[in-house]
Amino acid sequence: MKFAFNTWAYSSFPVWVPAYPLAEVIERISRIGYDGIEIGAAAPHAFPDYLGPARRKEIRSLLEGNGLALASMLPAPGGGPGFNVASPMVEERMAAIDQYRKVADLCADLGGSTLLYVAGWQIFGTSRQQAWDWSRSALEEIADHAAARGVTVVIEPTAADSNLVDSCDDALMLMREVAKPNIKLMFDTYHVIYRREISSDYVRRMGANLHHVHLADVNRAAPSDVGKADYRAIVADLKELDFSGYLTMEIGFDRRDVEPDRLARQALEYMRSLL
Repeated sequence: MKFAFNTWAYSSFPVWVPAYPLAEVIERISRIGYDGIEIGAAAPHAFPDYLGPARRKEIRSLLEGNGLALASMLPAPGGGPGFNVASPMVEERMAAIDQYRKVADLCADLGGSTLLYVAGWQIFGTSRQQAWDWSRSALEEIADHAAARGVTVVIEPTAADSNLVDSCDDALMLMREVAKPNIKLMFDTYHVIYRREISSDYVRRMGANLHHVHLADVNRAAPSDVGKADYRAIVADLKELDFSGYLTMEIGFDRRDVEPDRLARQALEYMRSLL
């Protein structure tokens, strides 16, 4: 198992501050001792339209020079453009698919091979089945494009933020319906806690299709023994599964009163102690 840190806590999404340049974030995460970094595709870090070929080479060189792998990338859903693959607006669905393609390309250009998929959200007046069908169709297109770049797309249940792919069952169903070899699964302990479910159950049920994991407790706090999730059970089941992917800390980004470095250190020290 390897450890990565998500850049939201150091960026301007969704809370504007604190905010640091990506080069600074790469250096900090490397210095703290992480194996990889999960980069959110938003300004000021990695919005695809803002990064030309030279800048992409520069970022990849920074990662390699600091001994950090690009664990994964994810788009920034919501906001002005929306990027909702289940939107009733065809223009928004098309823009969302295009954005996912761009993020897949950026991921590959930076040396990564994992792209997170948020299945969108059902808008009032749209049936659940219609929203599901739009999301499934979008995933088919995105996965085909990603496959050409050697990128795996992982479906994330996002119960605390959305209303379409909420659970382990939903993620499994969507993966099986699309049925492409480069589509796998992930889960975030934060969303599992929201559903009042057991995170280690997700490990066992997703099994060999589990490709990526987000760790975060209530209020996007760092993993710890005083948190809601049983991280010891999660690690034990991951070991039994022989999981070799990234455990990524997606913490501290939903509010201003955080010290990102401190959270990153606390999370890494605690999770390493469990291994």
